Amino acid sequence: MASLKEMRNRIGSVKATQKITKAMQMVAAAKLRRAQDAAQSARPYAERMASVIANLAQGVSGESAPRLLAGTGRDDRHLIVVATSDRGLAGGFNTSIVRAARERISTLQAAGKEVKLLVVGKKARDQLRRLHSEKIVETIDAGGSPSMDVAQAVADRVTAMFEAGEVDVVTLVYSRFQSVVSQVPTARRLIPAEVVVDAPPVDLKGAVYEYEPSEEAILETLLPRNLTIQLFSAMLENQAGFYAAQMTAMDNATRNAGDMIASLTLQYNRTRQAQITKELIEIISGAEAI
Repeated sequence: MASLKEMRNRIGSVKATQKITKAMQMVAAAKLRRAQDAAQSARPYAERMASVIANLAQGVSGESAPRLLAGTGRDDRHLIVVATSDRGLAGGFNTSIVRAARERISTLQAAGKEVKLLVVGKKARDQLRRLHSEKIVETIDAGGSPSMDVAQAVADRVTAMFEAGEVDVVTLVYSRFQSVVSQVPTARRLIPAEVVVDAPPVDLKGAVYEYEPSEEAILETLLPRNLTIQLFSAMLENQAGFYAAQMTAMDNATRNAGDMIASLTLQYNRTRQAQITKELIEIISGAEAI
C-alpha cells in the first residue's frame, strides 16, 4: 500500500493536471466561437460558387469542357487529400478522419486502383505513414489557423499532379462541422469537379444569357479558384470541429480528474485514520503493559 506522502503527491499531481485540462477547455471554448463563425460564413460562398459552376457546366460538354471539369476520362489513379489538424488532445477527431481515409484506400485498392496521398496536418501524417508511407507524395502542415496560402499551396500541388497526368481523380477527406458534439468525416471529390451540390442551382427565371467570354473560358478561370475555395472551406470546417472536439475531450478529462481526486482523497483519509488508530492502540497497549 502506498504511503501517505505518496498519496498526497499523487493527489497534488492529479489536481495540477485538472487545472491544465480546465484551462485547455476554456481556451478551446473561446476559440470555438470564432472558428464556428468562420466555417459557417465560408459555406455560402463555397456553395454559391459551386452552384455557378453547375449552371455553367450545363452548357459545356464534350471536348470543349475544361479538364478540371471533365477529368481525364479514366478512373485508374486516385489522389486522396487527407486534412486533419497539427495538434491532438481532441478525442477521436483526427483518428476518425484518418479512419475514413483508410477505408477509402482499402476500397480503391480492392478495386485495383492506384492510390496516392497528399497529407495536410501532422496528425494525418503520423498515422498514415505507419501503413501507407509509400503512398504519401507530400505532407503540408495545417498551421495554427487556416490560411488561404496553405489552401493555395495544396491546390497548386493537386493541379500540377493532375495536369502532369499523374492522377485521374482527386478526393478530399476532412471533417464537416455540424455541432459542438457532432463532426462528420466527409469525402468530397475535387477533380473532376462535382456539379451536383446541396444548394439549388441559380434560378435564371427563364432568361437566356450570352456569356463573354464563353462558358468554357469562364470555367477555365473559376475551376482553379473553386478548388482553392473548397480546400480553404474544408480547413475552416476542420478547425471548428477540432476546437469542439478538444473542448469536449478536456471537459471529460477535467471531470475524470475530479472523480479521481475524490477517490484518492477518500482513500487517503481512510489510510490516515487507520494509521492514527493503530498508533493509539500501540500507545494504549504500551501504557497497560507498564
